[in-house]
Amino acid sequence: MRNDDATAPHPLTEHTAGPESRPRSLYVHVPFCVRRCAYCDFAVQATREAPTDDWLDAVTAEMRLLSAERGWSAPLRLDTVYIGGGTPSMLRPDAMAELRRRLEPFATWDDAAEWTCEANPESFAPETARAWRDAGVNRLSLGAQTFHEPALRWMGRMHGVDGPRHAMDAARAAGFENVSVDLIFGLPERLGRDWAADLFQALALEPEHVSLYGLTAEAAAPLGRWVGEGRETLADEDRYADEYLLAHHALRAAGFEHYEVSNFGLPGRRSRHNFAYWTGEPYAALGPGAHGFHPPLRRWNVRGWEDYRRMLLTESRLPTDGEETVDEETAALERAWLLLRTDQGWPMSTAGAAERRLAATWTARGWARESGAVLRLTADGWLLLDRLAVEMAEAAERRPSPVPDAVLEAATLHG
Repeated sequence: MRNDDATAPHPLTEHTAGPESRPRSLYVHVPFCVRRCAYCDFAVQATREAPTDDWLDAVTAEMRLLSAERGWSAPLRLDTVYIGGGTPSMLRPDAMAELRRRLEPFATWDDAAEWTCEANPESFAPETARAWRDAGVNRLSLGAQTFHEPALRWMGRMHGVDGPRHAMDAARAAGFENVSVDLIFGLPERLGRDWAADLFQALALEPEHVSLYGLTAEAAAPLGRWVGEGRETLADEDRYADEYLLAHHALRAAGFEHYEVSNFGLPGRRSRHNFAYWTGEPYAALGPGAHGFHPPLRRWNVRGWEDYRRMLLTESRLPTDGEETVDEETAALERAWLLLRTDQGWPMSTAGAAERRLAATWTARGWARESGAVLRLTADGWLLLDRLAVEMAEAAERRPSPVPDAVLEAATLHG
């Protein structure tokens, strides 16, 4: 889904998705975790043992109902599949093979498709690694987060500092050649975590991809309550920026391409699935709290596992919690946000005077660079992404849009 020719029209400017578009990407959410991490506000259910059969029954039922509602008379042909969570590695080892078999009447994918599964180090055993690889999973996203023992305990993570190495060894032994490692930066200073040391240890695992997440205090997460009560203090803006820029320089020096605000990949190892989100393509989504996009309709599911299971297996209805049609104003802002968040950048060949003045200002301040008729944000600019996207969207409004309204409505965010 990536457009390697930076001078070619960006997919958002040529995509003409309509209500009947057939997605080529599928996200499936696994809501189960042993316990909720301090920073987590995802749709998760704490449990000692994941109910694999009930999960398979429910997501299969949702896929059947969704296919009927959308009028997909033939199975979808998928280019990417992403199993996220929660903790997919808590499921029974044969779950991925069984999921593929059960979804086959509604969606199929071959070995050329990118099939990613998330895993936590403590539950990614060699048996699971082998079973996933045999099923066709060809990409892992490994939740390391940090290699600092006190920080792991503070987060509520279940693995120790050696957990990511053991998980990586299991992955390599099973034949995985595409592994992404997740890290969190911007932790409270009092924890004493050495961010440079974490980056060094992540690189020592020799992953093909690294994803960074800046710590935020979401209201529904335990951390949000701690911060609200004055019991915890997050990193200040300067320290947050310093850690982000240190990661940018260290990973680029190690040969990684910083291709999206939070993502780094070795050449040829960019996340194909995420580009479906970043380029406004339609995508289907299954599971509690999952968000799907059927242009121009955005839809999301109920978050609670028991509600999700009941609606599908007892009431035989889609577990929809809400939906919205992306209007023109929202689509224009999201288009700017999506274009600027990757190294695809903002097309300048059709830019008006206001956009060109803005580009000159950003370039002078070190926030962007222009080459090949494309304006790309620098790492310093990505730290200001939300603000700059608003500025560019407002500048673009001052000229007649070269993009049909129906196309603008397809520019969306993944919730």
